[in-house]
Amino acid sequence: MEERQRRALRRARPRLVATLRVAPLWQPLEDRGLFTRPMVEELQSAGSRGEQARQLVIDLETRGKRAFPVFLSILRDTGQGDLADVLTEECESPLAPPRPVDLRPVELDLRGEKHNRRWGCSSGQRQRGVGVAPGIPLAWGVVGDVLGFVYELKADPCGHCLILNNVNFIRDSELSTRHGSNVDCEKLERRFKALCFNVLTRRDLKAQEMLSELQELARRDHGTLDCCVVVILSHGCQTSHVQFPGAVYGTDGKPIPIEKIVNYFNGSNCLSLRGKPKLFFIQACGGDQRDRGFLVDCDSPGDEAPGGSLESDATPFRPPPGTMDEPDAVACLPTPSDILVSYSTFPG
Repeated sequence: MEERQRRALRRARPRLVATLRVAPLWQPLEDRGLFTRPMVEELQSAGSRGEQARQLVIDLETRGKRAFPVFLSILRDTGQGDLADVLTEECESPLAPPRPVDLRPVELDLRGEKHNRRWGCSSGQRQRGVGVAPGIPLAWGVVGDVLGFVYELKADPCGHCLILNNVNFIRDSELSTRHGSNVDCEKLERRFKALCFNVLTRRDLKAQEMLSELQELARRDHGTLDCCVVVILSHGCQTSHVQFPGAVYGTDGKPIPIEKIVNYFNGSNCLSLRGKPKLFFIQACGGDQRDRGFLVDCDSPGDEAPGGSLESDATPFRPPPGTMDEPDAVACLPTPSDILVSYSTFPG
């Protein structure tokens, strides 16, 4: 989509949110190829009519060159030509000239040899002062640096998404059933399908079965894809580690260190994912400590959320004798490149 078209959508967004009738748009948007069925369902679940309209206008900016003219055509076909005219006028209106900005190099006072070495400046530079981004506006220098670190996610499909959802655990494990996990799992499936991922969900796996699924995913050829996502919904605990704290349980009560899972996908073990983002979302407790929250004023006893149990779903950890590792200590080695591990709870 061209920048002037994006600008038109942004300028007209308040009116679109206030008056756009979204119900007649869903089928034409799918039939014309702007959105897939999972994407439409995700938009429909956004909330009220206005919230659906707001999210639709935002998502339109990401749907390619055809999105704007096709959207105008659909608006006219569904009797909303007045909104199509507003967007056309906004698109054709000239851009206001930019206001002049006084950009000046910033003088850095770098005193002391230790400070000088930290920032990599020579003694001569330190003595005469250093200008930030000399010769070019500071804003453009910052933008250029940022663009050099942006991942391109243009493949279709974008990548594989593996969801491991453990709800029911064997009795000997002494781990309770994770009520509500299926709701989270279904929302995750819809979200990542809407983001053009190939989603595979496995439920109630023992520890070795979980490892087999993860190893199979790591062995796949990701050469034509741009990203890889792993989501684990289970009980958790603390464990000794070097970089990534915590562990997750299989349904048989056996823990799997997060660090072991992540290492299957690092640059040494999964060559086709080198330089590509690898995202891990861990929905599990990080230990046996309980956060009991704080008291708030309630209008009535009915305000209490159902199922508000304070029971922990993790088991305590005791370091093995002779180990030097601190449980859930701060990572002491560099994190492998292009990897993000996101935890739903703090360690402990």
